[in-house]
This record gives sequence, structure tokens and C-alpha cells, in this order.
Amino acid sequence: MAERERALAPPYGGVFVARTTVMAPDDVQRAVWRMAHEIIERNHGTDGLALVGLQTGGVWIAGRLNETIQTVSGVDVPTGTLDVAFYRDDIGLRPVLPEAATDIPFDLSGQTVVLIDDVLFTGRTVRAALNALADYGRARAVQLAVMVDRGHRELPIRPDYVGKNLPTRRDEMVDVSEAGVVLGDMVKK
Repeated sequence: MAERERALAPPYGGVFVARTTVMAPDDVQRAVWRMAHEIIERNHGTDGLALVGLQTGGVWIAGRLNETIQTVSGVDVPTGTLDVAFYRDDIGLRPVLPEAATDIPFDLSGQTVVLIDDVLFTGRTVRAALNALADYGRARAVQLAVMVDRGHRELPIRPDYVGKNLPTRRDEMVDVSEAGVVLGDMVKK
């Protein structure tokens, strides 16, 4: 999270003010459908595949991807959730706010894990997720799926599956939900 976002985000007090709708609900569903097909195609099916959604934004996307993959292939892919709060590299710079429990009820050893998040920004959350995944087994491969890639990378991380590339200013905020993708600003209360 950028310094400005850190200063304005809860618990310090800030409000997201929407400016532009970038993706409508139908656009989000089409992106999920497309990413699910790309995941199946790239991995030559679903054997040895596992989905892990990052708390909190990637969890619902992982669920939708699993539903779509199940519709297409007939296979219910193992799906889990991962909270990376204690693995972040800025743990002393801001309060640690665990979002929700990690729930990976299967062994990742030998699996191809698709990490799923809503927005890819600096890459630091994904770096933390890679560290956290190691506690759950040695995956054969890790791929990354995001609904929005907004640029501004600080680490050499690139997604394998992207719903939408959305160039932004560094001080803008992106809100992703099933209701769509909205671009806006954080303002003080």
C-alpha cells in the first residue's frame, strides 16, 4: 500500500470516493469466464490444480473462478484462502490488521497453485503470499490471476491471467467487486 493510502486508510480514517466505473458487473463476469478458460487451457485441464484467493479481495474471485471451471470442466478444483498480513515487508510501518483466517484444507505439495487477487499494484502483497504459501507445502508451480493490473510495480512480479489492464496514477484507488470495477480517490473524512 502506498504511503498516501496508508495514511488515509482505516483505522486512520478515509473514505473512498468513486469517480469512474471501469467495468460493469457483466464485464467482471466475462473477465472471470475468460480467465477460467485461460487457466484450464494453460494447465491442460484441471489435474493437479488448486486455487488460493488472497484475503479479502481475491476470495470471491477465486470462488467465481472455481464455479466457472466446474461449469466448463465438471471438476471442483480445491480452493482455499490466504491472509498474508503477518508476511508483509511493511509490518513495522503500519498496523498489522489480519483480514480473515487462512483456510487451505489441502496439501499444496506438487500442485499448480493459482494465486488470485483483486488488484495488482506494487507486487508486495504477492511477494508476501509467495512466502506464506511455502508454509503449506512446496507447490510444483505458482501462477497469478488478478482482476485488475494497475501497474506501478516495485517488485519483478507479473500476472499470468488478467481481467483488465488499467493504467492509473499512483494516488488513485481501484475498488473491485462483483458489482464492477470503480476508479476513485481516498479522501479524509
